[in-house]
Amino acid sequence: MELTIDGRAIPAQPGKSLLDLTRALGLEGETLRDRPLAAKIAGEVFTLNYVPLREKDAVSDRPSIRRAMAASHGEVRLLRYGDPAGKECYIRTAQFALFLALRQLWPQARTKMNCTLGSSVFIQVKDLEDFSASRLKGRVEALVKMDIPLIRRRIPLQEAVAQYAQDGQMDKARLLSWRTADYFDEYTYGRFSDYYYGEMMPSTGYLTVWDILPADGGFLFVYPDDQNPELCAKVPSMPNFFSVFSEGERWCSLMECETVADLNDLTTSDRIRELIRVNEALHEKRFSQVADQVCQRGARAVMLAGPSSSGKTTSANRLATQLRVHGKKPILLSLDDYYIDRDKIAPGPDGKLDLEHINTIDTAQFRQDMAALLSGAEVEIPSFNFLTGKREWKGHKLRLYPDSVIIVEGLHGLNPAMLPENVEPSLIFRMYVSPLLPLNLDDHNRIPTSYLRLLRRIVRDYETRGSSVQKTISMWDSVRRGEAKWIFPYQENADVIFNSSTLYELAVLKKHIFPLLTAVEPEDACYDEVRNIVKVLNFVQEADVDDEIPPTSLVREFIGGNTFYR
Repeated sequence: MELTIDGRAIPAQPGKSLLDLTRALGLEGETLRDRPLAAKIAGEVFTLNYVPLREKDAVSDRPSIRRAMAASHGEVRLLRYGDPAGKECYIRTAQFALFLALRQLWPQARTKMNCTLGSSVFIQVKDLEDFSASRLKGRVEALVKMDIPLIRRRIPLQEAVAQYAQDGQMDKARLLSWRTADYFDEYTYGRFSDYYYGEMMPSTGYLTVWDILPADGGFLFVYPDDQNPELCAKVPSMPNFFSVFSEGERWCSLMECETVADLNDLTTSDRIRELIRVNEALHEKRFSQVADQVCQRGARAVMLAGPSSSGKTTSANRLATQLRVHGKKPILLSLDDYYIDRDKIAPGPDGKLDLEHINTIDTAQFRQDMAALLSGAEVEIPSFNFLTGKREWKGHKLRLYPDSVIIVEGLHGLNPAMLPENVEPSLIFRMYVSPLLPLNLDDHNRIPTSYLRLLRRIVRDYETRGSSVQKTISMWDSVRRGEAKWIFPYQENADVIFNSSTLYELAVLKKHIFPLLTAVEPEDACYDEVRNIVKVLNFVQEADVDDEIPPTSLVREFIGGNTFYR
């Protein structure tokens, strides 16, 4: 069989891995930017240790072609750090080296993946007084130098559960007890074993760019810079973001829901209903506190921003309700109405419109209107017609009165380009909304904030816009790039960061999304992304408790039944 690897032909050789074949073609690369880290075959991601042509078939002595290779007709695309799937392989390999080093140095410590801070991740170290980030860094450097091969092995599920329980990793043993398959894949070195729910690089020697920095309660592991992966990324100071995430973790502990296994226990015992009530009460209390802050400052405008599917619209409406309790008359305004006509937007280098770009907003018109409103003038507000792609003027006029507060909601709400000049800063209150989910799969595997937002968007796009899973996922990388450039850099400028996640929603979303995901075929371009979502949801127990979720809940913005949309 002949393979085509990045457009170059080479015969498949029995027993030879993709890594062997890549080296034979001279495609190994000298820098992290150029070096292949994994491969995509027929829509799936594979380790470079994958062997396309086995030396012997399971039932005969003849070489056998692997299923994915047959499906792709020998076509292989190499993944590098610039590919999202390649970067994920790099991160998983880093996790293995980190937790192996921690186990070797401090076997009694409990370590936990916590939250992402820019291009770094905070890892919490518990029950340890002599922890040293520099000592850990030295051990990881040694593991990288050893170039340990990372070979996945498959073991019976019950053996895996017993193994992790005996090893003291009860978080993983409890999680695996919910697994429906009768096997489990893991990576091992010596007596250490772990798994990170996806492919890894061929060996630890591939970890060429990284750093470990000390931090209160643990350390930061720093990834390569996305734009220049030969250098470590700069770690921004994010005290507000970290404080809000830490508050979410405290609530996890109080509600006895720190991992997916905890959530499953609550679901099967029907205590998830209590979890929903407490979560919703917590959100209501936080909206009330934000309204207090707005009124105490005497702010006349709230600029509310957040990434896609963070719950901005519901948050704006719930804040408006709380402002009414203070005797205010809130006015809701969407930045979407300030979109420039689609035919006036220049396409990007790829020929497509980048709708996340701030240049799609008429910032000058918005600043002018806001300055006029805050000075007491009457202003005619535009409306954007998404069917025609054009802005319209329908005589919609606004004026702020002494008891008015305008709430402006949109992706770019915190961007300085949106703020009118010569306006007293205290009149503008800035609010950032994002679902900072503190729930982990297990101690070594967190559930990224972007994962939850993608689930929300898939469900909402299907339920309210008739969009397929494939269409939503095809746009997601572009959405993420836009957020990284135009939204995330300004989140620390907010006067308040609101955590819009709920601990129960994975169990609720599964009912709505699982049939959509399992209908995606291996031939679809998004199949690997869907498989990664399913890998997590397979551990989540579905909860049929929509009747418990109030009509003003943030979750209702995505599953339907939100009264603010009537």
